[in-house]
Formats: sequence, C-alpha cells, structure tokens
Amino acid sequence: MVLNMQILKDEKAQGAAEYILLFGGVIVIAVVAAIFYRNYLTGLGNETNATDVQNITNQLQNLTSAVNQTG
Repeated sequence: MVLNMQILKDEKAQGAAEYILLFGGVIVIAVVAAIFYRNYLTGLGNETNATDVQNITNQLQNLTSAVNQTG
C-alpha cells in the first residue's frame, strides 16, 4: 500500500514538471512572436506617421497658396 502511494506522488511531480515545460514553451513562442511583430508594427507606424505629416504639409501649402492668391 505504501509503495502505491509513493508511485502516485512521483506521477504528480512528473505532471507538474510537464506543465512547467509546456508553459515555458508557450512563453518562449509568445516572446518570439512579440519581437517579430514589434519590428513589423514599428515600421508600419513610421510609414503612417510620415505619410500623415506629408499630407498635412501639402494641405497647409495649398491653403497658403489660396490665401496669397485672394489677398
């Protein structure tokens, strides 16, 4: 009877170790994905900002030209 209880304790420890390895693997995959997408999203954000700034600059130049023509 005591031997059976010892085997059950060993199996619980093995299950806990497997869960730790599983969660560790998921965390590693999540970190790699975050690094990959961070680089992708950072580049996308810079392009969007540069485009927006250029559009505003063009609109201000057009407005300035329109005001100068009427004045």
